[in-house]
Amino acid sequence: MKTQLIALLSLIILGACASPKKPDLTQQPTLADYQVGEKWVWKYRGVTTEGEVRSDGTDTRMIVQMNEGLGMTVGNDTIPLADIVKPDVSETPKYDWPLEVGKTWRYENNWTSQDGTTGTQNQIAEVLSYQEETVEAGTFMAYTIKYSGNTTNSRGYNADEEEIWLYAPAVKTFIKLTQSQGDFNYVEELIEYSKPE
Repeated sequence: MKTQLIALLSLIILGACASPKKPDLTQQPTLADYQVGEKWVWKYRGVTTEGEVRSDGTDTRMIVQMNEGLGMTVGNDTIPLADIVKPDVSETPKYDWPLEVGKTWRYENNWTSQDGTTGTQNQIAEVLSYQEETVEAGTFMAYTIKYSGNTTNSRGYNADEEEIWLYAPAVKTFIKLTQSQGDFNYVEELIEYSKPE
């Protein structure tokens, strides 16, 4: 009997070790997670269903030292990193931390473009999976988050949209975005990620 009990316990322990692990909950990155010199480069391209290219280029962001602490370069601006990692207290955030597979929430975004056009995005977000994903910058464990909804603006634009974001905790941001909005398709992909050794 004792031998059978030991054998049963051994099987239970081996089974527990062999079962797939559920990923830990992923929290929002904090200031301590970044370092000076960390750099991300994405390529992006947006094309209409008619084949008109509306956007095509690269976007580079880098962590730099500012007088008041760390900052992130975004285009010609440098934004204090404390503002970027500040928790979003909205009831309809872009990311509802902590991230975990199966989680759903509503995302709403009201925006104003440089030409004064205002608009609204209303979407339902769902975390579909957490698995290895490969982009030009490499292979990362990433959450697949699907956003489905609608975008409208003050010029009368109204379109259904679907966005698939691949968020990789190791690089603290998305590694790929695929968006379909009306007659416009957009893809943005991380092509380089580096940080000081």
